[in-house]
Amino acid sequence: MGLMVHKYGGTSVGSIERIKEVAKKIAEARDEGNDVVAVVSAMAGETDKLISLASEITDLPDEREMDLLMSSGERVTAALAAIALQTMGYPARSFTGRQVGIQTDDAHTRARITHIDAEPIRKTLEEGKVVVVAGFQGISSNQNVTTFGRGGSDTTAVALAAALKADLCIIYTDVEGVFSADPNTVSNARKLDKVSYDEMLEMASLGAKVLHNRAVEFAKKYDVPLLVKSTFKEGSGTLVTNEDESMEKVVVSGVTCDKKQAKLTIALVPDKPGIAGKIFGQIANAGVVVDMIIQNVSTAGITDISFTVPGGDVSKVEGEVKKIAEEIGAGGVTINESIAKVSIVGVGMQSHSGVAAQMFQTLAEENINIQMISTSEIKVSCVIDSKYSELAVRALHESFKIGEDD
Repeated sequence: MGLMVHKYGGTSVGSIERIKEVAKKIAEARDEGNDVVAVVSAMAGETDKLISLASEITDLPDEREMDLLMSSGERVTAALAAIALQTMGYPARSFTGRQVGIQTDDAHTRARITHIDAEPIRKTLEEGKVVVVAGFQGISSNQNVTTFGRGGSDTTAVALAAALKADLCIIYTDVEGVFSADPNTVSNARKLDKVSYDEMLEMASLGAKVLHNRAVEFAKKYDVPLLVKSTFKEGSGTLVTNEDESMEKVVVSGVTCDKKQAKLTIALVPDKPGIAGKIFGQIANAGVVVDMIIQNVSTAGITDISFTVPGGDVSKVEGEVKKIAEEIGAGGVTINESIAKVSIVGVGMQSHSGVAAQMFQTLAEENINIQMISTSEIKVSCVIDSKYSELAVRALHESFKIGEDD
């Protein structure tokens, strides 16, 4: 017996029939003697539908109202799942993020969790009931509904698992686990039996869509064991856990690609102290996360600065960057949305030399030009033209021999 947190994504609960199947999985875990907390997403396509409704009224809806609107999708699913369990003879109760005490900051549409009062859940579990929680949402200190951004139900599940000290958090999704590359791009992509928190964090932030990166941050911080499994197929899934010696033997565990990136370049920037701080300080104030930054060698006190941001934030940051360029007396601003960030990830890179060189050589052999480079102890990322992204992923996957046949 133990305490398990299940999370079911939008495709897993995409219809009434699928919600009934999810209820059966929860019932099976309950029959095995486990207490179960299930976190559910909105039914597939429902959040997009709600956003579309708002866009029919205005292009710039108020973020507070959008949070209240978008949070309704998960609430519908939670209530339906609880009803399905009840009709099967399993006492269940659904909750909103507010009702289970998920406190957040005031950053609407991208809120971060500050505190969880897990007592309502504990009390309900002690009553012998299954708890079903609407994911993706919490409540701010001002008593406003907040949401965590796309993939936020993963964060809800892991945060609750941490607060409850759950024995296991299972993320049920439409894939069988974490793969060495996107199986739709690489035919011999290998399902990984186990990955470290750090590897998964890099993969999630670099374009892998299996887990939300903030959920992995929570799991690592609070040592929550994560298991990624398919809702629709039986299998062992992928365990996300602490690093061990066997992981270090594999130089590169995975190749990822993120096409939802944009590169902005500010030309003819005065090269003097404080300018970079002014530029990126104002961008940060706009709530936009900057990834890679490159400053060219200064010539006659003038330089160019290029940086990448999520593609969805271009409209939010474009006007701000042009305003900054004018204020500092820089030249024009150019935007390139036809880029992709291709990355290799692996804890084994810490103890193996020549990994970056092999990556660069592999891309060169395919005549793929590298525009920007970023590295950490366990990853190397390159910005390239987006039209070469799939070719790059396949070539790197082959070069580092991480397919099923190797």
